[in-house]
Amino acid sequence: MHKLTRKILLAILIIALRPALAQDRPNILWIVSEDNTILLGSYGDKFATTPNLDQFATESIRYKNAFSTAPVCAPSRNTLITGMYPPSLGTEHMRSTYPSPAFVKFFPKYLREAGYYTTNNAKKDYNTPDQLDAWDESSNKATYKNRKPGQPFFAVFNLNVSHESSLHEPLPALKHDPEKVPLPPYHPATPELKHDWAQYYDKLEEMDRQFGKLLQELKDEGLAENTIVFYYADNGGVLARSKRFMYESGLHVPLIVHLPPKYAHLATQKQGSVSDRLVTFLDFAPTVLSLVDIKVPDYMQGGAFLGKQQKPEPSYAYGFRGRMDERIDMSRSVRDKKFRYIRNYLPNKIYGQYLEYLWRAPSVKSWEDLYKAGKLNAVQSKFWEQKPAEELFDVDADPHNIHNLAGDPKYQKELTRLRNANEQWIKSYKDVGFIPEAIIYEIAKTTPLYDYARSGKYDLNKIAAIADQASSRNPANTQALIKALVDADASVRYWGATGLTVLKAASGKVALQKALKDPEVSVRIAAAEALYVTGTDKPGAIAALTDALKSDNPYARLQALNVLDLTGKDAAPALPETEKISEQKAEMFDYDIRAAKVLLQNYKSSK
Repeated sequence: MHKLTRKILLAILIIALRPALAQDRPNILWIVSEDNTILLGSYGDKFATTPNLDQFATESIRYKNAFSTAPVCAPSRNTLITGMYPPSLGTEHMRSTYPSPAFVKFFPKYLREAGYYTTNNAKKDYNTPDQLDAWDESSNKATYKNRKPGQPFFAVFNLNVSHESSLHEPLPALKHDPEKVPLPPYHPATPELKHDWAQYYDKLEEMDRQFGKLLQELKDEGLAENTIVFYYADNGGVLARSKRFMYESGLHVPLIVHLPPKYAHLATQKQGSVSDRLVTFLDFAPTVLSLVDIKVPDYMQGGAFLGKQQKPEPSYAYGFRGRMDERIDMSRSVRDKKFRYIRNYLPNKIYGQYLEYLWRAPSVKSWEDLYKAGKLNAVQSKFWEQKPAEELFDVDADPHNIHNLAGDPKYQKELTRLRNANEQWIKSYKDVGFIPEAIIYEIAKTTPLYDYARSGKYDLNKIAAIADQASSRNPANTQALIKALVDADASVRYWGATGLTVLKAASGKVALQKALKDPEVSVRIAAAEALYVTGTDKPGAIAALTDALKSDNPYARLQALNVLDLTGKDAAPALPETEKISEQKAEMFDYDIRAAKVLLQNYKSSK
């Protein structure tokens, strides 16, 4: 036979076999609920009404140590779709569109290339520019039913009924009794909190019903025996101090995975069992690729926990918090099977910073009102106060994370171990969260932050070291922080000024006044905050903050507004510029506009 003819026949044979090979691979169905931690019957919650998920758990593998990387949707979903840690990508801040490096593919692309039909119904929210070609269908009508006959599928269904927005309007009639609802110890028993908790349990019951309907639909289509089903939540939630916060209530998520008998060999555990393996969202993309026998790309930072490419169990689960909507903050967390460690890099900011969206739930204001009236105990009051630099919780003994053990000599060994784990993780993945977002915004115009961190221009060791000093609340660091104000690196200068704010160090006055003329706007704002908080130059601080509101950088404006919100009546000179911002039309994100409106509202109420 002629060589050319043989090549043609071989090519035809390969093309003919490709669908058959694809059909031998399992379908993958993801059912994702929004904003709920482990408040399910199968996880031991006796008040929850979740019969479908409870039954599903008896036939599946239930993971008791599964965690989102962020306690909020967009950054955690960025982790899911990329298989990468957002602080290494520059995508940690709650809603942004900073670019990922060119080599990063949304992982469903790999499945499409292998012959899979990929669908998403309907939420994406991936916190980076979208990759539309990851999906055959992505809409509120997307379904695996539109695939070719016999074609394997990867399908995602998002159940948003339990989303925090479900609490914005109180329902008049509830299935779960507000007078019987279990309240966490940090929540006072206000009528609004009891009602919101009961309403939330109602929403979880409806979420469970919708889950059961999707599962039944799969069975009715005759696909159950060929489909691996994941159920999980996109982050914890949802009442105040859960979603957005670095505790178990914000990061601990349910994860239940069912492998039908045909694919049971792809798990090391039997169906109906409970796994204590540490799993995070970093591991989901590699796991799906492992299950369908597609090589996991080397750039992915997690490890498969199912399939042919399983990795050893990690020692720790890492988490992060960056800016949440219009409020700036920064924390990192490390979790093993017993302890949660939290490092707060902006401890001067209270936990309960005002967020317009969070405050739409009636329960939040009822909690805040009692604090202002002095009617809360110490545990309930903590949310409204500044943070310690470090927190350590024994999760077994203290599931609500209310007893901070960081200062207890008995736990110094664990504290040191987890502190070191955090520092090593930050350095190993070149965490760019130590760069002020106003600077990130400018870098991202030309360079993905992941690439910038590896360009030789980012001295992470130096910046992280000064950030550590700045946030440690140790007065012995004062001179080092003052010295940092003249460093060549703007991020170092920013942390120097921020540290003087944390310490309320009046001795930095002269250096801070010089920093009001810094070429980098985020440094000028940080210096102004320190001068205001220390009371050493309030007029100079207000003038600098007012000038920063004229910046064309939205995150510089937001940073300045965050500081001005602390100044009460002293903000008066900044009000004309604040009015201009509040009247702007949002281009993509309106966080500076929200902050401006809140500042104006607070100023009026302070008069």
